[in-house]
Amino acid sequence: MTDVAAGLDLCSFAYLALPSQRSRAPLIISTYPEIWVAHYVRNHYERLDPIIVQALQTPEPFQWGLGLSTELTRAQQDFFDEACHFGIRFGFTVPIHDGHGPIAALTFACDQRNTPFETRVRSNARVLQLMALNFHAHARRKLRSEHCIDGICLSTREFECLEWASEGKSAWEISRILGLSHHTVASYLKSAKKKLGVRTVVQAATRLVGCKIRKPK
Repeated sequence: MTDVAAGLDLCSFAYLALPSQRSRAPLIISTYPEIWVAHYVRNHYERLDPIIVQALQTPEPFQWGLGLSTELTRAQQDFFDEACHFGIRFGFTVPIHDGHGPIAALTFACDQRNTPFETRVRSNARVLQLMALNFHAHARRKLRSEHCIDGICLSTREFECLEWASEGKSAWEISRILGLSHHTVASYLKSAKKKLGVRTVVQAATRLVGCKIRKPK
């Protein structure tokens, strides 16, 4: 994506996927200044960002920036003023509404409104939209939690215990391997069973093995 953005002279890009839980930070893959990205995440600006607010409301790509955005709250205007200090003044955003998890958006941005940038995003709008959807699918596949089974996420310890159980290890053997008490391992396995909606450890382990078999190499 960095190469494509540079090839089209689109300056910089930012991919943002909102978390499934409000308390968590969004996933951001970006060529924006690192200090701005860290500041954005630290202040939970995804909740305020007018670009994300608009992306939540429409599936269609849109341009934004100085002279284009209207009806901003004072806090949103302050947000834009901050972004301008990092050279993020004008852009083109592709909302991603795919029905498979949190909303996401891919944005191309520049430090000023100019005709070449607008011409490029306008003439390549559908191509950029297709690229955004493919980038999102790849990012979700590549970076999704390795502790998920059929979309159900387990904790690291629940997953570890279940992996050993799928290898035929008993709860006692798993406790020796992981350096945990037998009771703790039993609790993790019980929790994993509950999350997966099964009655036995064997059924849970079978779900894990089946998920691994279905995963593309």
